[in-house]
Amino acid sequence: MSLRALAYVSHVVGPWDRMSLDGLIAKAADFNSEADVTGVLLFDGHRFLQYLEGPEEGVDAAYHRVCISTSHSDLIVLSQGPLARRLVPYWRMHWLLADPGQVRNVAHADWMGFIRSERRRERPRSAMEHLLSYLNPHVPA
Repeated sequence: MSLRALAYVSHVVGPWDRMSLDGLIAKAADFNSEADVTGVLLFDGHRFLQYLEGPEEGVDAAYHRVCISTSHSDLIVLSQGPLARRLVPYWRMHWLLADPGQVRNVAHADWMGFIRSERRRERPRSAMEHLLSYLNPHVPA
């Protein structure tokens, strides 16, 4: 099965509270489970940054739901393309409260591909390195 990934950033519409966001994520996780999609959503109070991965049909279906959602606006695709292996296999969908600077760093980093460098660096360079370094403390053991 070939895998595909997609990442986007958007502006949040309206104020959100934890319960509302938990409900949105629970619905997304149920859908993603059926579509065999995994992913994560960063939320800084003003923006969403979401990363999705899975089979092409599943990612396309999940992204279609994103596009018709009224919970956000000004959606910008940061990157999309083939993926050799899942980078967040542990979450059907999960959200994390992020600092605006963290969302900005990930959104503005190099999204040329979904490759994670095997070399350890003191500072991440690619967008995925930024994202994965932010996710690392939250990953289930």
